[in-house]
Amino acid sequence: MSLMYANMPLDRCTNQRKNKRWLMSEFTHQNTLFCIINDGMSLFSHDNIFTPLYLTKSQLDSLSVDSCIYLGKNLGKGYFGKNLGEEDESLTSTNVKSLFVVDFKKLRFSTQAQLLNLGQWQNLREVTPNLTALDASIQALAKALVYWHTTHQYCGKCGNASRSVEAGHARRCTECRNVSFPRTDPAVIMLVEHKFPDGIARCLLGRNAKWRAGMYSTLAGFVDPGETLEEAVIREVLEETAVVVENPQYITSQPWPFPASVMLGFTAVATSTTIDISQDDLEDCQWFSREQLASFYKGTNAGINIDKNAGVNVDHTVEASVVESVEANDQNPEYRLSSSDSISSYLITAWKNKEIGQY
Repeated sequence: MSLMYANMPLDRCTNQRKNKRWLMSEFTHQNTLFCIINDGMSLFSHDNIFTPLYLTKSQLDSLSVDSCIYLGKNLGKGYFGKNLGEEDESLTSTNVKSLFVVDFKKLRFSTQAQLLNLGQWQNLREVTPNLTALDASIQALAKALVYWHTTHQYCGKCGNASRSVEAGHARRCTECRNVSFPRTDPAVIMLVEHKFPDGIARCLLGRNAKWRAGMYSTLAGFVDPGETLEEAVIREVLEETAVVVENPQYITSQPWPFPASVMLGFTAVATSTTIDISQDDLEDCQWFSREQLASFYKGTNAGINIDKNAGVNVDHTVEASVVESVEANDQNPEYRLSSSDSISSYLITAWKNKEIGQY
């Protein structure tokens, strides 16, 4: 199982892109393509296939290299997207030279009008299931960089205007010359597990009231300054649920430009099981067994026969939580896991299949 947005087919050419002559050569090359981001949305084909659209420079009137952000040189890992509007079909993703991204707002009004007729604007996560891993990664990078430029127009040191430098991978203040770089906020996301006295291993999942009805996810939170990733795992679980955990183990990571994070996946073992969400913004939090999770994936209820009299020989709060999760599912067959493009879904699936975790 691979993680979405984590299959970058481009060489970002960190050293070369600082060379203006090299950058201009890439920019003017006939096999260079451009993707467009409009208020965080990407340009896709009009059909229901939602193929990302990439344009050539000839299709973008009066485009300057300073208004673009360099994404990278094509490594030839496979096919991606669609070059729209060119009569010459010899230009495929395997011989594309480089890729740039352009903020829709930086285009001429006439060019903007033309683009509105070429395709449709969609939020990336809404169409991710239709995309290849390569396209999803490219669009995620493009979205993240355009978002950063949009939200960092001014110097964080003196407050004066800043401008894009290094092919869009940095901004320099026009007054104090301070240089800032694209911001990525690290966040930990953890699959917490515990083996209960009844011999059944369960994982801890929670939900936010703003989420789709019945959706549950692993716990997550941002890393504080001066904090290790392992400390962040322990602190976040305790703050959100009052559950104490130990032995955080790193599993994998995922770019998450929604709007500007990287998710760092962990497992952790709970040493307590009482759930208290009164101090956090979770709407609900419960312990779920692998059998229940299997029913989630089928899209059916998680109606598992648990003897209430036998129960779980731990604190009453947790016993009620485990049993009520089954009763709630009997009444609501729409219990579901987090979206398939997320690292949360990856961690839950891997734990369900006994690929990660202690139990």
